[in-house]
Amino acid sequence: MKDVLIIALGGGIGSIMRYFGAQFISKNYPSHIPMGTLLINITGCLLIGLLIGLSDRQQWLNNEWKLLLITGFCGGYTTFSTFAAENINLIQNQQIGYAILYTVLCVALGLLAVWAGLSLGKVFLSN
Repeated sequence: MKDVLIIALGGGIGSIMRYFGAQFISKNYPSHIPMGTLLINITGCLLIGLLIGLSDRQQWLNNEWKLLLITGFCGGYTTFSTFAAENINLIQNQQIGYAILYTVLCVALGLLAVWAGLSLGKVFLSN
């Protein structure tokens, strides 16, 4: 139960940071693409890479700090960082085909799922 609370704390803080960060970026740097989300995803990827690197090479983080910062904060800040880190892990383990498959499936099925959800929402709203 302690681990769940640690993850929840980190995730809550990460989600709040994502919201305010994306709002700030979108307001101050208008663009045709969702620049706030893009920059949040990129900074989240940089942060999760840094934290995993520090944890793996320097034993800098104990399990509670990993749960708080990597699983919780980075997971709440952006799930894209976890997706990217998992792909790097596959690549480092010489599983290039699985990394490509995972990427294609996540993007294609993610887009399809959003489209399906929107379609189902319209059906339910029309009845």
